[in-house]
Amino acid sequence: MTSYNNLGNIYSEDQNTTQIGIDYYNKTIALAKKMKLDARLLAPTANIAWTYLDNGLYNKALPYLNKTWKLMGDRDDNFTRAQLLTLMGRYYMGVNELEEAQSHFEEAIQMVEKDTLILEATLVYKEYAQLLSKQGNYKEGFNALEKFQKYNSQIFERQRLSDIASANVKFDVIQYQKDLEIARKEQLYKDGLIEKSQERMYVMIIASIVLIVIIILVYRINLSRRTLINELSEKNKELIAAKEEAERLTMLKTKFFSTISHELRTPLYGVIGLTSILMDDESLHKHEDDLKSLKFSADYLLALINDVLQMNKMESNLLDLEPMPFNLNELMRSIVKSFEFTRLQNKNSIHLELCKDANANLVGDKVRLSQILMNLVGNAMKFTERGDIWIKTQLIESSEKRSKIYFEIKDNGSGISKHNQELIFEEFSQLQSSNYNYQGTGLGLPIVKKLLILFNSEVNLVSEEGEGSTFSFTIEFDNGEVPKDNLEVELQNQALSLQSLMASGEKRILVVDDNRINQVVTKRILEQQQFVVDICDNGIDAIERVKLHPFELVLMDVNMPGISGLEATKRIREFNKNLPIIALTAMEIDEIREEIFEAGLNDIIVKPYDTARFYQVIFKNLPSQILN
Repeated sequence: MTSYNNLGNIYSEDQNTTQIGIDYYNKTIALAKKMKLDARLLAPTANIAWTYLDNGLYNKALPYLNKTWKLMGDRDDNFTRAQLLTLMGRYYMGVNELEEAQSHFEEAIQMVEKDTLILEATLVYKEYAQLLSKQGNYKEGFNALEKFQKYNSQIFERQRLSDIASANVKFDVIQYQKDLEIARKEQLYKDGLIEKSQERMYVMIIASIVLIVIIILVYRINLSRRTLINELSEKNKELIAAKEEAERLTMLKTKFFSTISHELRTPLYGVIGLTSILMDDESLHKHEDDLKSLKFSADYLLALINDVLQMNKMESNLLDLEPMPFNLNELMRSIVKSFEFTRLQNKNSIHLELCKDANANLVGDKVRLSQILMNLVGNAMKFTERGDIWIKTQLIESSEKRSKIYFEIKDNGSGISKHNQELIFEEFSQLQSSNYNYQGTGLGLPIVKKLLILFNSEVNLVSEEGEGSTFSFTIEFDNGEVPKDNLEVELQNQALSLQSLMASGEKRILVVDDNRINQVVTKRILEQQQFVVDICDNGIDAIERVKLHPFELVLMDVNMPGISGLEATKRIREFNKNLPIIALTAMEIDEIREEIFEAGLNDIIVKPYDTARFYQVIFKNLPSQILN
């Protein structure tokens, strides 16, 4: 019976010989019935059901599944019961009865976790992950895949330990044979001394024995070598499969982070926007401190989200520098100003020493440089209370086209021990701080380290516990050609033009957004500048509004039910090529920038946005004739 069942296992694995395998299982069942061995009926019956499930023949599998439960009865055998529950879960998932499938998988998981059934755990978690993915529950599906990998790794580790043990036994046998041969030689040598007359015979015997041993050793070595080569080949295949699975999971993780960022930024847009509006309301002046605290918390949460996404991008090699002209001193003043609320909370003093000799306009990635400085200044704030923070920039090398700038952030806070200095640049490493008003994720300094690599630089740290810390780095920038005065004049002209625009009469803007809170926030911000705002919550309605009414500009949400903002824009462009349409999105710009511009949109505003930047983008895209 066992032979028939094993033959069934072999043939059922190949789709071309599936029926042969099922025939052998039926022979096993017939023989067990003939011999009245009911206990031997369960395995081949379950194997038939398993084979049909593997081939997607769910209706054929069901009768055999029902038979297995009758044969199982009330046996106290969680090993078999967990397998049967997994097979039932696969059946219900195959016929799209997902709730029943989930119930069986979860019951099987309880059993394998309780009894530490490693092999059964890999089977049920793999199928459970597919079910969760089919239900759209990607986060739990990802967790189930991690469980599958955990138990699968345990199986692999046990096999590896077994192989090592086998190799050690073989080594011991060979060593024992060598020791035995040495002992034999010594004995023959002693015997030779006693009986000189038998020397030749003993020499021949010894030579024969040595030759036989060598032949045996050579044979075993060759046999062992072939075995190791075969095992190595199998391990390489397993490693390739594991690598491909790891790459797939990495892509899944990247997609997960992208989705989560959008879902978190959308409500944050409402919180930050409404808070900013309420802060401008004179009637709520007595709540100004509470509103500032609320906005600070929302900004902090947004920064946390951005840190996690930033680290994920750098791990996936999706981050590149984007050089642009900027004024270094203005950037440094802006960064210091952004920490004013935290500075007052911690009762610190900030001393800013600006670089006076550098080119007024440098060319580099202003955004990534700001992230580096914000993280380092924030770190200094976190570990300093009622103290001083010094921020310094200095020109150390200069040529006609390039400028090398030295940056230094110093504090007299708690300092960092020598041991912890090796840990703080590791991801999610978090030192204890007496200042609980400013906590972090432990990603700030790792982000600094990785961003500086993009600038071909590195961070230097000098610190003594209890005496403060000094972080420093150097970056080489290109020198810009646009004079500072011209930039300031341009900004002033833009501001005057915006004022002229607001005074010139009614200007209508259409806001297309399916989120009610976002509609309110965007409308109120626009109405503060005397824009007349129309609202609609879907792409179809937006297309009809543009056809029937004149608008100076459209703010179009990218993700909406029905047709997306991108599709709505494409349809508008069929009859209106000139209307400015600006994308509103909470997604990462790098992921959808090309799609946005290919759809015909003119610009992008990322939610939650800075109000000044919001007005600047709108002004830049209004038709020039409106300003005249």
